[in-house]
Amino acid sequence: MDYKKSNAPTNTITRDMQDFRDKTGNVYESIAIMGKRANQISVEIKEELKKKLDEFSSSSDNLEEVFENREQIEISRFYERLPKSTLIAAQEFIEDQVYYRNPLKGAEPSL
Repeated sequence: MDYKKSNAPTNTITRDMQDFRDKTGNVYESIAIMGKRANQISVEIKEELKKKLDEFSSSSDNLEEVFENREQIEISRFYERLPKSTLIAAQEFIEDQVYYRNPLKGAEPSL
């Protein structure tokens, strides 16, 4: 997913807990789903940022030389301005863009 075009808010907003409960029937299950999705988003964004910043890394290790690359700074600032992964996950959950399943709900109870 393209997180750069996400319509998730950049600041924390108050949400109605009933919206989360209505999706799964359980608020805690909804929070667990959003937490797992937030972890996935966080890992994806971190890997993408690492790939972009690795282009600027130099092969020589010299502690006395510090290179200030304007492009690298702009990339870092852009990723800092993105909404947090938890906000993106909550927005995806509200908009029904997250696929989830509970294997325990479909299974027959054991005796």
